Amino acid sequence: MFRNIIWDVDGTLFDTYPAITQAIQAALNDLGKDASLAWIAELAKQSLSHCAAVFIDKYQMDRGALEQALEKHFNRITIEESPLFPGVIHLCQHICSIKGKNVIVTHRERKSTLELLAGYKLSGFFAGCITRDDGYPRKPDPSAFEAALDMYHLQRDETLTVGDRQIDVQAGQAAGLFSCFYGVEADSVKADLVINSFDELYEYLVKTE
Repeated sequence: MFRNIIWDVDGTLFDTYPAITQAIQAALNDLGKDASLAWIAELAKQSLSHCAAVFIDKYQMDRGALEQALEKHFNRITIEESPLFPGVIHLCQHICSIKGKNVIVTHRERKSTLELLAGYKLSGFFAGCITRDDGYPRKPDPSAFEAALDMYHLQRDETLTVGDRQIDVQAGQAAGLFSCFYGVEADSVKADLVINSFDELYEYLVKTE
């Protein structure tokens, strides 16, 4: 029986990529450059640092100038532009109702993670979060997952991970956890479970109880 979920944030709990890609495009435009939203989204889904590195190399841009432009536009993204995915609240409520724990492991910084949770009144559903600020190696390294298991007293065989990228799956599996991939681009993903909606994950959990 799975009682606990370790969640990713961007692209999993919240549909943040559309606003993020538009902010990156606006930052590039500020510096006289441009890229398609589709290409930006592809790069950003790997990581924002990878995305920035690609554009710095391609356009021979000044790193400081790009980082300043990105920060300006990221700070303009509103809570409303980062909506919850359908089914998240119901699933979080279910985990709490069976005396389990919802925990976050994300590359996002703590401040904006907590702001998103508070903005959608989700804070009370989460036992805690491990963010970029905590300094663990980035996924697919499993260190942050191992820390979450220890810090929040999660039983390994009662805990699953859910994320929208291959690195989420790889990190969870490296930590010996059941992995769930959320999304439609799953052809090359070797997760234990692939879902297109959180209603599917809810139904799966209920069946395992």
